Amino acid sequence: MVQIEDLRFAFIARLKKALAAKEIPEWGAGARLAKMAGVTPKATSKWLNGESMPGGAKMLAVANALGVRVEWLEYGRGEMVEGAPPQAAEARIPPRGFELQDDPSYTGVLQLTARGSTGEGDDNPHVEIRGVMAFKSSWLRANNLNQRHLDVIYANGHSMEPTINDGDVLLVDESKIEPKDGQIFAMQSTTKGTIVKRLVKSDIEGWIIRSDNPDKARYGDEALRDGEINEVRIIGRVVWRGGMI
Repeated sequence: MVQIEDLRFAFIARLKKALAAKEIPEWGAGARLAKMAGVTPKATSKWLNGESMPGGAKMLAVANALGVRVEWLEYGRGEMVEGAPPQAAEARIPPRGFELQDDPSYTGVLQLTARGSTGEGDDNPHVEIRGVMAFKSSWLRANNLNQRHLDVIYANGHSMEPTINDGDVLLVDESKIEPKDGQIFAMQSTTKGTIVKRLVKSDIEGWIIRSDNPDKARYGDEALRDGEINEVRIIGRVVWRGGMI
């Protein structure tokens, strides 16, 4: 069974590898990284000590500061830097999903403290692993969901009502990062942090970030031209929601 400590240790190993590649010595690395990424020394200390992991905005800031790919830093996917030649296989983060020991018909998905805003945005300065949420293994297979790419986060806000309510549990498939018309995505905005919105293709304006709430005076559309969609990092597609009715 995957241990939470293993996930954090795998991240720490990649973070230290990136620091070493920038020739930043371990002594004082936390303070140096805090200055480079624009975060607090307390936050970098927690990351390096395995107490927590950066949230979306902070993870992106750290990756940019160290010149590495955010997908590699966060998940161990692909190469450390863009355009790097393939390297020999190395120890990577254990699979996110795993069969529960007491009932193999269920698969556990990591439950994070991260919040995806359905309102004004969430910074998520650091993210911790809250626990594990069990899903039917057969349901995951039937819906072509690879548990290794799944995370559970929480909705915060009212702009996606009635589709998604404040406090709802959201299952995010982080392998689905290409924008698709009409689908709901968790995204990392440079100005708003982590948001959960619907992407709508517009023949005139490129893409529209849309809230499902009919109160458009409060939750208006945000238009992005085709080139601007790259300024919003898609974390993954929201494939399931659960909450009170």
